[in-house]
Amino acid sequence: MSTIYIDNKKYEVKAGKNLLEACLGLGIDLPYFCWHPALGSVGACRQCAVKVFKDENDNRGRLVMSCMESIKDGLHLSVTDKTASAFRSQVIEWLMTNHPHDCPVCDEGGSCHLQDMTVMTGHDYRRFHYKKRTYTNQYLGPFVHHEMNRCIQCYRCVRYYHDYAGGNDLNVFAAHNHVYFGREKDGVLESPFSGNLVEVCPTGVFTDKTLREHYTRKWDLTTAPSVCHHCSVGCNTIAGERYGSLRCITNRYNSQVNGYFLCDRGRFGYEFVNSENRITQPLIRNRPVEAVDEFVLMDHLREILTNHTLIGIGSPRASVESNTALMQLVGSQNFYQGISDNLGFIQKRVVQVMQSGVVKPASLHDIQQADAILILGEDCWNTAPVMALAVRQGVLKTAAEHALENRQLPAWHDAAVRELVQQERGFLANCTLAGSPLDEISAAILHKAPDDLARIGFAIANRLNTSLPAVQLDNDTSSKVAVIASALQQAKHPVIISGTGCYNEALIRAAFDIAAACKTTAAEVRLAYVVPECNSMGLAMMNASSFENAVLRASRAQQVTAIVLENDLYRNVPSNIADVFFNSCRHVIVLDSLNNATTQKADVLIPAATFAEGDGTLVNNEGRAQRFYQVYMPAQRTIQESWKWLLKMQATQTGITNETIYHPEEMLASCEQLLPQFSGISGSAPRRDFRVHGQALPREPHRYSGRTAMLANLSVSEPKPKQDDDSPFTFTMEGYSGMQPSLLIPFFWSPGWNSIQAVNKYQVEPGGELKNEQPGKLLFNYRPDAVPAYFKDIPEAFGVRREKWLLLPQYHVFGSDELSAYGHGVQELSPDAYIALSVEDASQLGVVDGSLLSIKAAETLYELPVRTMATLPNGVMLMPAGLQGMTMMSWNSWVQIVSIKL
Repeated sequence: MSTIYIDNKKYEVKAGKNLLEACLGLGIDLPYFCWHPALGSVGACRQCAVKVFKDENDNRGRLVMSCMESIKDGLHLSVTDKTASAFRSQVIEWLMTNHPHDCPVCDEGGSCHLQDMTVMTGHDYRRFHYKKRTYTNQYLGPFVHHEMNRCIQCYRCVRYYHDYAGGNDLNVFAAHNHVYFGREKDGVLESPFSGNLVEVCPTGVFTDKTLREHYTRKWDLTTAPSVCHHCSVGCNTIAGERYGSLRCITNRYNSQVNGYFLCDRGRFGYEFVNSENRITQPLIRNRPVEAVDEFVLMDHLREILTNHTLIGIGSPRASVESNTALMQLVGSQNFYQGISDNLGFIQKRVVQVMQSGVVKPASLHDIQQADAILILGEDCWNTAPVMALAVRQGVLKTAAEHALENRQLPAWHDAAVRELVQQERGFLANCTLAGSPLDEISAAILHKAPDDLARIGFAIANRLNTSLPAVQLDNDTSSKVAVIASALQQAKHPVIISGTGCYNEALIRAAFDIAAACKTTAAEVRLAYVVPECNSMGLAMMNASSFENAVLRASRAQQVTAIVLENDLYRNVPSNIADVFFNSCRHVIVLDSLNNATTQKADVLIPAATFAEGDGTLVNNEGRAQRFYQVYMPAQRTIQESWKWLLKMQATQTGITNETIYHPEEMLASCEQLLPQFSGISGSAPRRDFRVHGQALPREPHRYSGRTAMLANLSVSEPKPKQDDDSPFTFTMEGYSGMQPSLLIPFFWSPGWNSIQAVNKYQVEPGGELKNEQPGKLLFNYRPDAVPAYFKDIPEAFGVRREKWLLLPQYHVFGSDELSAYGHGVQELSPDAYIALSVEDASQLGVVDGSLLSIKAAETLYELPVRTMATLPNGVMLMPAGLQGMTMMSWNSWVQIVSIKL
């Protein structure tokens, strides 16, 4: 710690920071633009000027940019000095000379960092009366709107997009007072992290185009803390509603998970909540009037639930509460996983490995701090995008640390550090099925078939622990294995990443062996597994029986009623197997929020609430349980959380009226009793009766407007606010307005800080943890003394077969996820279906890009155009996973080509 004096007041601050960080961390308001906690300092905007003095006797001092001045013990400075204040006022006036007077119509108005800083500097009168510089805006795709005339040249956008996220298609052009931030020409931003420009930009240059389509001032949004439902990482989000529809998703800071950023799928994939495809009323099929109310529904279900054999099909995208309620209803012996048997077996292995406690699970923060990273068989760029962004930061951070060794240069000095680092990178080994953008920053690249990747993994483990079995590899691969093993051996914080994307269980075992072997040299090794969906890990931890057993049970039992929970089985199991299952059932009850192929098989269809309309808990890929909260009550009272419907069905089944109204924490307590492996999950979030000084927490900010006017067409009297008995929140602006617990922050706001930059006020220090941060409950317990049980069963080398190809999935950020695909923007960016082959395989077949191939997979004939991939191994065929209109394939199986059309 260092002692500094700000305006003659003594403070203790952390060494190694700059003055701007120190002032903000102390709660001192100091304006800035170009600086960002995740991006460092470049001193471009000149807005954060302060006066620094030689000592306590110096009365003159000198102006410095606080973001470019290091903390020194005994430093004296002044923020309120008249010269410094006047300089800051002049700077904001320069920046505003060309800025338009369009705050009332600007999408950023009222939540704008530029507005906050303008007020903070006292600039309230414009003296510039000359012609303004103007620009032509660009089309940047369906997610981000461009309004270049509002730019103040802070350079944040290109520093984030190009330097931090690695995008190459957005840059800065021209010079002096005419710089232009955009693309070389109109076109869709290529980075899957482009949406973060909306929050990184301190003005209204880059704004949320999806919010613009149903525009609402951000202070008029009802918001609640939530968790992203579009992959297994579990990024923290804030969901905003107005007029009964979801309007936007913004980032909710969590130092251990997503930090400041989201991927575009998580930010813009919310529009399925407002889809016309929503299920809004209970339906009983084959009746004159299929839509019924809750009373008629339960009366109809009474006989079905009491006189039939019940089978429950769980869901990897339904909450822990809903899966638990279904298990309670049908009995644990009748509860089955609603995923393919192959995937279920692999996920069971993942849970077994993580529950062993041998290796700590890797959070995104751990990945960012890693000094050596190995990715084994998982295309995390497409399956867990924010994890890939964390990998990139780990590589860049390590390179910076190496470059700064024995140099008197602070790590926050972004421009100088990048000049010093140049093209140096930290160690990343990207061992995957095919190429990915992470190859650009990788020190070792291997593209092989899954079994060969697993063999490489076991060979690395053997290099780290010679007691493990050796693996015979070719000379080139062996040399790369030696390089990877050496890097992991020398690392202090290595991270191993694998997952289920290749549908290969040997990869899971190999990744564990590597991580366990690393413990002999690096006690801080971490292991991360990517799983397919938001609650795949939670479902896998329930140890449910495989879907194949459900099919057998349904075919052998009499009068079977299947209850399918938020699961389109045609996406998760081959269509022929799903057909056999449904044909074996007497009745099919489906609870879901959207119509799909599975809901068409239901004779009873029940509307389930989405994440925006209900409460629940998800378990992410590292075993971290996190709560999402209801943002608004749906207009239709028949839309409820699945676990509430299932509890009502249980009461109907038993004939016992349950006088106790269950709430999420009570459902989780039931989960703990039923499944001890979930011990502690009921404490993953504050209870529903949590209060601060007797006050609940408001979902609406104090500036919220129009609560009466928005319903004036129905009544001039303000209706009674809706009551929420499941959480500590109210549906009004009334309640405790101070600092909320980190898990219950519905929006970031502080006096004078109306933009997302207000997050600084909630942190212990800028870029650090939130005050009293609780980043979720980890359900996998690390045991330092746990003895690893190594896996020694090594698969045979992959062999190319004559006229047969190993069929594997190719994932895409846009299109492979089920829910986000209902958004118009995601649909626009989703690829068309194709069949990918290696260049050599395509040449031998005599086909080129665009030729039509017909294959038969899962009893379905597909005729699709060819796409050649230079990095794809011979003997492997890829097809896009999860695209709308395509059913689940028998991945990791061999297929033949039926016909070819050139």
